[in-house]
Amino acid sequence: MPKCPNCDKEVYFAEKVTSLGKDWHRPCLKCTKCSKTLSSGSHAEHEGKPYCNKPCYAALFGPKGFGHGGTESHTFK
Repeated sequence: MPKCPNCDKEVYFAEKVTSLGKDWHRPCLKCTKCSKTLSSGSHAEHEGKPYCNKPCYAALFGPKGFGHGGTESHTFK
């Protein structure tokens, strides 16, 4: 039985969602930064961890500079 990468408990067929090549419990597939629940295939990945596309992934790993994470855009510190 596969184990969820987030909670390390067994993932049964009825409750699994597959993403990033792993089986997760639906509520365990969350953005690493903001904890927003994600759906399979509609999120970004960095070093094997899931992130919501906007604003987290874009702010953390997207291009920097005016119009790309600058003063008018959402950024994390």
